[in-house]
Amino acid sequence: MFLAKVEGTLVATKKDPSMSGRKLLLVRPQLVDEKDPTKFRPGQNTIVAVDSVGCGEGEMVLFCQGSSARLAGGMKDAPVDAVIIGIVDSVDVFGKQIFSAKS
Repeated sequence: MFLAKVEGTLVATKKDPSMSGRKLLLVRPQLVDEKDPTKFRPGQNTIVAVDSVGCGEGEMVLFCQGSSARLAGGMKDAPVDAVIIGIVDSVDVFGKQIFSAKS
């Protein structure tokens, strides 16, 4: 599982029939900064992930990739490699809160 920030949406009018009705989002992984573990730094890549929890742009999410993604509810027969499986409320590192959805 990985942390990411939802940066945008993706629309594909022609796609595999099993993907019909699924919301596709662009997510950027968030890494704890080695130099300052009280902050995140964005990852290098952007990933297209299927939204399975109803999240939106700007939210911090939890996602999984690879064969684990197909274990998410309703994804068994879908050709997916990344699925958003949770919306993050808070993140603590070394006993210090570095992210809160409330702020």
